[in-house]
Amino acid sequence: MFELMVEDSFSAAHQLKGYEGPCEKLHGHTFRVQVFLSGISTDKLGMVVDFKVAKKKLADCIKELDHSNLNELKAFSTENPTAENIAKFIYTKLKEEFTAAVGLSNVTVFESPNASATYYE
Repeated sequence: MFELMVEDSFSAAHQLKGYEGPCEKLHGHTFRVQVFLSGISTDKLGMVVDFKVAKKKLADCIKELDHSNLNELKAFSTENPTAENIAKFIYTKLKEEFTAAVGLSNVTVFESPNASATYYE
């Protein structure tokens, strides 16, 4: 089994409704996103998936999040845009982008260098 990882980032603002503390106020982060893919075999070039292809799919996925107020997006109209919920959102969008031969293992979103959340099914 092979596992690959691609990474990208986006900047966005959010606030956590119902949270008691500074994060209830509008504030921003540069969110770092890691996407882990897995496959049993490689193609004739020796790749599970071309990194360039995986990076493009991730970049396209997070484009709508970049430089936005996450609370204003439809995806977060009923739940807080926490790192956990952002990871689930990205995972859900990306899982349709890969074939049966290339599985989406998990998505990790870093809200800061020392705090992250991972989502997988």
